[in-house]
Amino acid sequence: MAGEKILMHMNAGNGECSNASSSTLQREAIQEAKPVLEDAIKKMFNNIIGDFPKSCFNMADLGCSSGPNTLFTVSNIIKIVQVLCHEKSCKMPEFQAYLNDLPDNDFNTIFKSIPSFHRRSQRSRR
Repeated sequence: MAGEKILMHMNAGNGECSNASSSTLQREAIQEAKPVLEDAIKKMFNNIIGDFPKSCFNMADLGCSSGPNTLFTVSNIIKIVQVLCHEKSCKMPEFQAYLNDLPDNDFNTIFKSIPSFHRRSQRSRR
């Protein structure tokens, strides 16, 4: 076994066994963790209120896989910042999301969902 390399990756695409179709448990975990995420962003916001938000809010998902939960998490962060900016009468920043996972994972599913994600984000900002 020494020297053997094992790579694990999610099932690509949108098929029945794909990560896009079988990630509800992970989505529930993301939803359960949302208050912790919200608290962390609020603390960051309050600690650097004079400089926050900058013109660009960067976030990284290291191990994002290839399903819908990746943009679900990004959407949660954007909504949290949107509420904080509304409460403090601040200008909304631009957002950059850095997505990273194993090289064999299929990011095409994420890229194909970006236009609909963008439309939903624009509607929620109004």
